[in-house]
Amino acid sequence: MVFGVGEADASEGALGWGAPRKRALGANANVGTNALIQGGCLAMNARPRPAVLEAVASQTETVCIACQSDELRCCRSLLAADCNVALTEMPPFDESYCTVSARRIICDEQDLYDAVPIICSGWAALVAPLPDGNRQILSILLPGDFVSTALLFDRSLHCRVEAITEVNFRTFKRSELKPFLFRHPHLFEKFAKAWVEEKDRADQLVVDLGRRMASARIARLIWNLAERLVSRGMMASTGPGRALEMEFPLRQHHIADATGLTPVHVSKNMTDFRRDGLIAMNDRTLTILDPAGLRRVVDSS
Repeated sequence: MVFGVGEADASEGALGWGAPRKRALGANANVGTNALIQGGCLAMNARPRPAVLEAVASQTETVCIACQSDELRCCRSLLAADCNVALTEMPPFDESYCTVSARRIICDEQDLYDAVPIICSGWAALVAPLPDGNRQILSILLPGDFVSTALLFDRSLHCRVEAITEVNFRTFKRSELKPFLFRHPHLFEKFAKAWVEEKDRADQLVVDLGRRMASARIARLIWNLAERLVSRGMMASTGPGRALEMEFPLRQHHIADATGLTPVHVSKNMTDFRRDGLIAMNDRTLTILDPAGLRRVVDSS
């Protein structure tokens, strides 16, 4: 059983994106015992468990799919496929694999977890829900990302993780993963790198929300996602000044929640970017037509 995201089906916005009609789910909602999935959304009649708890409970053996991330193949390293740890040194990891459809909850802030999830494929969002039904997206999670590095040390996440697209993720038990990483410094460095990147994104978000103009916030979001995808071998860089095409499943409400802006403000700025020849959009694809121009917007205050 999995929580549903607090949004109904979207109507078309000014950019051809979905402008969501939000349906806030109360934390203390009194609901029944059945959950019915209809049209890709979860009709809530129960308070089911997030997908991480389902994955840990199932404990089914699965075959790891090819990770989309070339740079941060954490699962692969832990399974001794590309690290310097001898197979005889590998503990019998109690790990599970789970697939979650778009717009459903992977982890919830109200629950406790004994597992550390790592994204294998798909996009997700680390979200801080607010009492009035609004939310702040703290980070966009890509393949190769830990859902949260905090889960290696703490059972509670203090925020929510929602699937933007269909997401495949693998979980490792904290009680097995933590001592193993400490015994193998080169693997712990992978985790430390993920933690540093997570901390840097959090720091930049504070600056974005406190000091940067709307155009710079949106441009930084696009630019940083492109940099992360290129570094992981998930988007080809054709050279300086060349156009960059990337998968971009974010809708205008995702961008608004990630930048602290309204969907209307996001629509206006994205229209300006397209009119100025900085970007082009086609369905779930975004092309940076003028990298130097977009970078100038990123660097503006």
